[in-house]
Amino acid sequence: MAKLLSIALLFLIGSSAFAQTNPVGIFQNNADVGKPKMTGSATYDSNTQTYTIRGGGSNIWFNRDEFHYLYNHIQGDFILTAHFEFMGQKGDPHRKIGWMVRESADEAAASMNAVVHGDGLTVLQWRPLRGAFMRDPQDEIFYSKKTVFQVIQLERSGKKMIMRVANWGEPLQEVGSHEMPDLPDAVLAGLFISSHNPDDVQEAKVWNVRIDKPVASIYHPNPQIQKLLPKTQDVLGCRLEIMTIADGKRKVIQESSGKFEAPNWMPDGKKLLYNEGGALFTIPVTGGTPEKLNTGTVSRINNDHGISFDGKQLAISGGKEGATGGSYVYVLPLTGGTPKLITQESPSYWHGWATNNKDVVFVGQRNGSKIYNIYRANINNGKEEALTKNTAGHVDGPEYSPDGKYIYYNANPTGTMQIWRMKPDGSGKEQITFDENHNWFPHISPDGKWIAYISFPTDIDPNAHPSYQRVTLRLLPTTGGAPRVMAYLYGGQGTINVNSWSPDSKFISFVSNSEKAATPIAEKAK
Repeated sequence: MAKLLSIALLFLIGSSAFAQTNPVGIFQNNADVGKPKMTGSATYDSNTQTYTIRGGGSNIWFNRDEFHYLYNHIQGDFILTAHFEFMGQKGDPHRKIGWMVRESADEAAASMNAVVHGDGLTVLQWRPLRGAFMRDPQDEIFYSKKTVFQVIQLERSGKKMIMRVANWGEPLQEVGSHEMPDLPDAVLAGLFISSHNPDDVQEAKVWNVRIDKPVASIYHPNPQIQKLLPKTQDVLGCRLEIMTIADGKRKVIQESSGKFEAPNWMPDGKKLLYNEGGALFTIPVTGGTPEKLNTGTVSRINNDHGISFDGKQLAISGGKEGATGGSYVYVLPLTGGTPKLITQESPSYWHGWATNNKDVVFVGQRNGSKIYNIYRANINNGKEEALTKNTAGHVDGPEYSPDGKYIYYNANPTGTMQIWRMKPDGSGKEQITFDENHNWFPHISPDGKWIAYISFPTDIDPNAHPSYQRVTLRLLPTTGGAPRVMAYLYGGQGTINVNSWSPDSKFISFVSNSEKAATPIAEKAK
């Protein structure tokens, strides 16, 4: 009888905790856990897409917890990433914020916590079983308590949980990892705050909150093995985002369960242009209903498209009417209309306009070669000129600087993809980035001061830029210096293939991925 009463009591505790649903932002549940003396709360500012969380609680430690929790029910693998900042300097040094994954809302539940304390202590801690004492690896990392904010990421890959952190502008660093074999596949996951003082309530701001659900990758870094893998890839949902360059704050303006790619910023600064399903669409930068752009008979448009410096013309890459496969470069009025074929041979992938608005640069394969090189073509007569003559490696993403002095591009002559530049005639080639990452698609800001590019992880083929990877967007002064990490995201192919700077150089747009959609698609080969 006593055993039955205990089970019933546990059921009631769990049921009452789960019943406290009060959706805030993307989180479906907003509740105190462990009945802290001081009640917590959470709000969401939809304009800035920022959360304010407040919470009391004696601690998150020993064999029970007290804190405030914003969470969703989630299954399988995931990547949780956000920026956190305590509001105010007062409070217990061990006040806590971060990401938490729990088996239930029970105060004694098994959990895995990616924690930053008020005094800068940063640690991965876990409770392996319900009612067990909390543990940590004892190799704790201390950051200065003067740190303004910090990026915290918690990833689950199978039974393994991995915590990474960074001060904004820096690469993510792994704090620790731990296997949680007894944590169920279906868990609670979300943001938490605990004051570490039963008589106090602490407050924090949280922004750039992203919950990503990766898919099993069909990509393999060995090209010979890759040839044997299926040619289709699960589709992940997409977010169209705008980021402020000054502080890295991001806003999602459009979401889809399907696949869209490669935003361009329209010259008036009021709309974005992107490709989806072989067509082009515009959407207000504040969000809203997309409108299809008239591209005539060219209906298999890919993610290589962009706007001339004078704001009057649009270059696109896509299939030729009546032909199967292949990519050709076309030019049409930015307002829409009948495209003019520029390149007679395929594959040709547009990437940049010359400042004279009469030439375009693209990458292509010619004369039976399997190697991509950079070419320039005149839009009036289609005459092509090779600017690189590689016989090995790969080049991609050529783009003119606004002053017309350089063409920036990415190249792999040494085994690592890096950012390069050359003079418009193809001479004076010089390397710009020097690191272990594979860096792609340099985009120059309209004011000529910055290079934005995407960095892929070290474990991919340097000649590949696959979808669905843990990537970063980086910013580098055109005058030289150290690059800064602007965004941490799940993405890759289609994220930032083309220039997406705002006309005033204050914002940049890109595509990130979220979770699996229903239908697999064939990946674009390039």
